[in-house]
Amino acid sequence: MPRTAFFQPVSAGVLTALVGFASSFAVVLAGLRGAGASETEAASGLFALCVAMGLAGVILSLATRMPISCAWSTPGGALLAATGAPKGGFSAAVGAFLIVGLAVVAAGLVRPLGRAVAAIPGSIANAMLAGVLFGLCLAPVKALGLEPLSAAIVLAVWILVGRWKRLFATPAAAIAAAVVIGLKAPTGGLGDGHVMPDLVFVTPQFSLDAAIGIALPLFLVTMASQNLPGLAVLATFGFKPKPGPLVAATGLFALAAAPFGGHAVNLSAITAALCASPDAAPDPSKRWIAAATAGIVYIALGLVAGIATRLVAASPVLIEAVAGLALLGAFGGALKTALADEEEREAAIVAFLFAASGQNFLHVGGAFWGLVAGGAMYALKRLTVAKGR
Repeated sequence: MPRTAFFQPVSAGVLTALVGFASSFAVVLAGLRGAGASETEAASGLFALCVAMGLAGVILSLATRMPISCAWSTPGGALLAATGAPKGGFSAAVGAFLIVGLAVVAAGLVRPLGRAVAAIPGSIANAMLAGVLFGLCLAPVKALGLEPLSAAIVLAVWILVGRWKRLFATPAAAIAAAVVIGLKAPTGGLGDGHVMPDLVFVTPQFSLDAAIGIALPLFLVTMASQNLPGLAVLATFGFKPKPGPLVAATGLFALAAAPFGGHAVNLSAITAALCASPDAAPDPSKRWIAAATAGIVYIALGLVAGIATRLVAASPVLIEAVAGLALLGAFGGALKTALADEEEREAAIVAFLFAASGQNFLHVGGAFWGLVAGGAMYALKRLTVAKGR
């Protein structure tokens, strides 16, 4: 292979990993901390996810010779942040992560289950997702009130870079936040821990509350917002792997990461196009190199998870603001889809309000009740329309 033909997909893979990590690590850490993880456990979870999704990208791309880009569940991180720690703490959350991994494997291997997930009304699923994202999307505004100067700098960088290249806006904001935090912190203010995090095994605890309040909505969000769109992106560029085995494989990697704090591994939906498009390589048969390279870089980035976690601990307000900026596009897209159909709009609004409320009923988070309430309104509307005919 000519050197230039090799360099293009490799550089695309490096860019994919850097953008993917920098634009959403804050969301993942906010989710893990929200689910009850300590700083050490959150760093372990981030590290485990980087390794698992990196290996998944490398192995699946090599096996299929297609650009199979894998990622953590960014909407899933937002869900965890909105839901909060379950009864039983982070151990119960880890139990829920294992259930999610098993459910993803089952969805890939058992066709009726996969079809059932795909059959969930898009308006309700997107309304729940928008409700989950809403709280974190308010973080930049709240940061302006709590740390006006620092937040203004981060927002200014995000706006200015976004006017040039939207893809780099959030990574630039993350870098700006890190610089501001570093300048504000006294010597040693970010802690004296190791750069490379330790993998911490968390003994899982299984509970009905966590299974319903975390595992079920996390599974649905991961499938509907990551795996299914990820397959669609591949198909857009002419790549059509067998979806069942591919989804099941991501579930296996999720299972491997879960005991160390990783919440979910899935197909990439946001950055997948960077590896699958002609920009990665004019020759489609060479684009798998981009996804495999991204996987290798993700593993390397996992080695600095300790620094990322200490940044969050030093200034959670600024890092949550970056997380909110990272989710604005996803929030807007989910809300637009949720409200697009006028006949389903009322049910979608109900689902959104329950999910956005942050309220726990019977120890179960609002995301689950958003699905239940929105689904009930949707079914009632359909029944009323059917009777009127």
